[in-house]
Amino acid sequence: MKGLGIVPNWKKRDEARDLLERIVAFCAQHGIDAYLAASEEVEEIAGGKITPKEEFPGLVDAVIVLGGDGTILQAARAFSGTNMPLLGVNLGQMGFLAEVEPPMLERALQQLLEGSYEVLHRLMLAARVLRGGRTVAEYTALNDVVISKGQASRIIYLDTYVNDKHLETYPSDGIIISTPTGSTGYSLSAGGPIVNPYLDVIIITPICPHLLHHRSVIVSGSERVSVHPWTRQADVNLTVDGQIDFPLQDHDVVQVARAPLTTPLIQLHGTDFYTLLHRKLSKVISRQPEGM
Repeated sequence: MKGLGIVPNWKKRDEARDLLERIVAFCAQHGIDAYLAASEEVEEIAGGKITPKEEFPGLVDAVIVLGGDGTILQAARAFSGTNMPLLGVNLGQMGFLAEVEPPMLERALQQLLEGSYEVLHRLMLAARVLRGGRTVAEYTALNDVVISKGQASRIIYLDTYVNDKHLETYPSDGIIISTPTGSTGYSLSAGGPIVNPYLDVIIITPICPHLLHHRSVIVSGSERVSVHPWTRQADVNLTVDGQIDFPLQDHDVVQVARAPLTTPLIQLHGTDFYTLLHRKLSKVISRQPEGM
């Protein structure tokens, strides 16, 4: 291993700096170059080389992301197409994408050094917005693409198609089109299923549907989902991975399909999706107040 890239969430400065110092010390001990992603918030760490993320390819064998799922989602989009594997260290609450907890850091780094891991590729979504038949916006998502109403307390209507075949018209607060990775995110909160992240499927979940029989639908990853939102009384927005917003207009069409790119995530030997899922869900239960 010649180099490790490090992308920290500087909003969690104290925790991130402590982990950075531990990673840089480990790298120095084992003759590995440590590259710290340049940003406006970056702090110098003795032994760490501040480097633009764009220069990571060719310098690093893997990228360690310090933060919660949001930080990893940003990194996934930033490094899409580079084929550099990501390993998340959890500084958030749930952290389904971050399998390493801070106390496990040195053990995880040793496994990286020894090659005791697999690189597994997560499906991504490609979304585009058509307006009058012309593409006006294009995005890539690791978690989900959400179409939802604005602040007005009115339902919106979403004509939804799979491969141009009408699936349903949802009167609702919106709709979530999710990857299996995103099934443990917003889709789960809206009543969607938890799906093994290495399955080749896309999940369609309505948000607060007005009709009780409306439930999640799982389609093949090779299929295309099209949504035609229509309302003249409420604002409608497209949100990508909970981080990028695009305002929609009446009669816009949102098309979502499997992206040609994937996100390579590192899975350390001795861990798997079901063990991680149990650990994360147990963490949630332990936080609930007594009596719930």
